[in-house]
Amino acid sequence: MPSIRHALIAGAAATALLATACSGAGAGGSSGEAKSINVLMVGNPQMEDIAKLTKDTFTKDTGIKVNFTILPENELRDKVTQDIASQAGQYDVATVGAYEVPIWHKNGWLHELGSYADKDAGFDKGDLLKPMVQSLSGKDGKLYALPFYGESSFLMYRKDVFAEKGLKMPERPTWHQVADLAAKADGAKPGMKGICLRGLPGWGELGAPLTSVVNTFGGTWFTKDWKAKVNSGGFKKATKFYVDLVRKHGETGAPQAGFTECLNAMSQGKVAMWYDATSAAGSLEDAKSSKAAGKIGYVYAPVEKTESSGWLWSWAWAMPKTTKKADAASKFMLWASSKKYEKLVGEKLGWSRVPAGKRASTYEIPQYKKASAAFGDVTLKSIQQADPNDPGVQPRPTGGIQFVAIPQFQDLGTKVTQEISAAIAGKTSVDKALNDGQKLAEDVAKKQK
Repeated sequence: MPSIRHALIAGAAATALLATACSGAGAGGSSGEAKSINVLMVGNPQMEDIAKLTKDTFTKDTGIKVNFTILPENELRDKVTQDIASQAGQYDVATVGAYEVPIWHKNGWLHELGSYADKDAGFDKGDLLKPMVQSLSGKDGKLYALPFYGESSFLMYRKDVFAEKGLKMPERPTWHQVADLAAKADGAKPGMKGICLRGLPGWGELGAPLTSVVNTFGGTWFTKDWKAKVNSGGFKKATKFYVDLVRKHGETGAPQAGFTECLNAMSQGKVAMWYDATSAAGSLEDAKSSKAAGKIGYVYAPVEKTESSGWLWSWAWAMPKTTKKADAASKFMLWASSKKYEKLVGEKLGWSRVPAGKRASTYEIPQYKKASAAFGDVTLKSIQQADPNDPGVQPRPTGGIQFVAIPQFQDLGTKVTQEISAAIAGKTSVDKALNDGQKLAEDVAKKQK
């Protein structure tokens, strides 16, 4: 990642080191005696917040000190997969998502967590949004991760810039309308580009928005009978559209831009639009860090052939089977996903920064409703409309909107997006990138048949 993310992670890491210095890594023994736990998590703003708040709240109340390791998304995925798959047991808690949970549960790598939630009267498991519960459950119907926050995807745009340019944003735009608006908004202010779209390689970076575009353009990674479709039809059309749009009107340094870089670009007024996670809105509306606070409009994810196209994701707390500190780890996870924690964030840091998208009750809190007036309703409806089992125009062999729910996709998606990112950088053509990707996808398909 470029300097923007390094700066973000450096700040988070400093917080994490503070927590570690105060706690003494490795303290505690069995699950009932643990005095500290090790938590591995992604370096998103919501995780930075919990790293800052834990010592004076959770640790003060329970005596359990938390050693945070905070990493950029791609590095986090590599680290957590390596640790849990190898049963290394370095971490007691890790942030994972809707892709990993069903697969890792099937492999027997995760603790079941629903029973812990059921025993905690204050947690209110029934308040969790159904799409989040379903995405974090195993085939046995049990919960194997607790959602920290949930998200879909939507389009964010600068209302003031659009007003000045006489541009109108539809509530449910098509991608071709977005491309037209990006061209007209490009250069609206000095140094401002038309749109930010992730170009950083990674199945969960570039792969997430791109695959949602592929779905609505009529494409798919695989047909129902496991035929690879990476270099043809809607997949090819969508990828050429995406690469063309970001090359013409996208952010500076697009091949190295992921979620964090686009968040910075939007909050600092460097782009007029951004298509990405609904969870970004809380940071964009934080007047302390965002120059665009109060100036942004939010509409549903752009479409072409489908009625909706938003993705579905949750960064969630999971407990590896290898932990010897299950009691302490579960206490932290229940607290981190609780109504009590949401209230703490609202009161200490601002209500727009609440890690939302996981509980129905969040959207009934008066302070949050006021703080999220611009984005709360469209976020909740986008999550409710997301359909992991039928996200495109044709049947799929397995679930997933912005990913394919098979173990091999982590490697496949990352390698294919490396090639597409190179096309964004002008180092290769889209045709070559997709032809190379097709061969990789065909190899995966052979093993699935």
